[in-house]
Amino acid sequence: MPVTPTRRSVLTAVAAAGAGLLTGCSAADSGSSAPKKGGTLRAAFPGAGVKETMDPHAQRQFVDIARHKAVFDKLVELDSTLRPVPRLARSWSSDTEARVWRFELREARFHDGHALTPDDVLYSLSRILDPRAADHLARNSLAHIDLPNCRKAGRRSVEIALTRPDAELPGQLAMTGTPVVRDGWNDPRHPVGTGPFRFVSFTAGREFTGRRFDGHWNGAPHLDEVRILSAETEARAAAVRSGEVHFAHEMTPTFARTVQHDSRVRVVATERSGVQGFALKTDRAPFDDPRAALAVKLLVDRRRLVDVVCSGRAEIGNDVYGKGYTYYPEGLEQRERDVAEARRLLRRTGLYNKKVTFYTSTAADGFAQAAHLFTEQAGEAGLRVEVVDGPPESYFTDVLSKGTVTNHRCGAMTIPTYLSERLLSDAPQNATAWKHRDFDEAFTAARAVADDGRRTERYRAVQTTLRDRGGLVLWGHPQWLNAVSRTVRGVREAPPNTVDWARFDTVWLG
Repeated sequence: MPVTPTRRSVLTAVAAAGAGLLTGCSAADSGSSAPKKGGTLRAAFPGAGVKETMDPHAQRQFVDIARHKAVFDKLVELDSTLRPVPRLARSWSSDTEARVWRFELREARFHDGHALTPDDVLYSLSRILDPRAADHLARNSLAHIDLPNCRKAGRRSVEIALTRPDAELPGQLAMTGTPVVRDGWNDPRHPVGTGPFRFVSFTAGREFTGRRFDGHWNGAPHLDEVRILSAETEARAAAVRSGEVHFAHEMTPTFARTVQHDSRVRVVATERSGVQGFALKTDRAPFDDPRAALAVKLLVDRRRLVDVVCSGRAEIGNDVYGKGYTYYPEGLEQRERDVAEARRLLRRTGLYNKKVTFYTSTAADGFAQAAHLFTEQAGEAGLRVEVVDGPPESYFTDVLSKGTVTNHRCGAMTIPTYLSERLLSDAPQNATAWKHRDFDEAFTAARAVADDGRRTERYRAVQTTLRDRGGLVLWGHPQWLNAVSRTVRGVREAPPNTVDWARFDTVWLG
């Protein structure tokens, strides 16, 4: 099953290597200084209690992903525009059908001294795809990997065969839940990776400690240790202001405004780092009628939502995910508020003066506030809304079945991954219950097109269909706000889940 690399695929991967492996300061730094060795950095993230894990294939929470990023590496990561860039794979190429891919591996070592081999990659894929592991998040997106026909193709080469063509495989190998583990490893209590920090200790819901790995393939971290802590929003805010922690993840616009003149703290804001919106259930009345869904899209006041929920720290959305990312369909006319047309559509669909249920929660900052704003705006068009509060610990699972309208939020991921994880009929996070075979087939066909230009056109058509007929009301693309102590250097503006996000191997204490 030999692969003949296309010249373009090799050049793309090699060129991306330079962009993906930069180190040092950025515009996010306050002042400048030469990197210094030593010290312990303490970083606080929203916690998930006993559900936290050191299994890198079961990661879901940001706090888990940050810990895993310290200990493990992926074959591929994503840059700030969500393009794949090399990590453990220094380059990749495919056959002309994008059905067999070859990845050339770096010289890297695990923390126990074991050299990275193709067998480690093949084992990692088999572990991710284990049918008994329902919590392995990437299993669905990578289900088209043909494991029996994957093979090592030399000391540092691995070939990944697919059951169908897929030009997006490198990006999918960068998604959540895809780190490489050692062949045979299966003990999250004792994680061993190739990452920049060795595992020292972990207590779910509390703290992780990692120590500098001097043998890391990309160079040893500047820090001696990193400690990643779990803490609620108010605790993170107090800790970073007092100096108890150096880095506080996912802060609110209110906090950013509060510390605007605080000399001890600065806010690192990354534009367009995901999306906020509402999800309408399209498999049941009333939103099984696209006209009813369109009425909601027309009655929302996007500017008001951005100004109130995000304190203005967001760009107005246009019911399409991934503004600024690769494959975003530029040039679509901005959807504006039109209460009169929304009211007309509500009357035509029999929804005028009828009631729908909005299932919300405190699972994320601003959710409840957005729900109540939506209630006010819907009322102006003649749609009555009953707000029901759900438990935060299970909200993101509950929304798959509860509520006619729910909150919707997503961090940074490639647009194809977003579509495959949230909009296909069998997608595990399909909160709008959008299930249309013709849509699935159009998306699968687009993903199989090897030519970049034609594939982009196909994706545009798929996203336009979703915008016009689907159940997503995406009203804003918020900034991602992290807080850092003035003593920290090297922190970069980066969307979550990208190569420079939560990257503590390139920061230092000034």
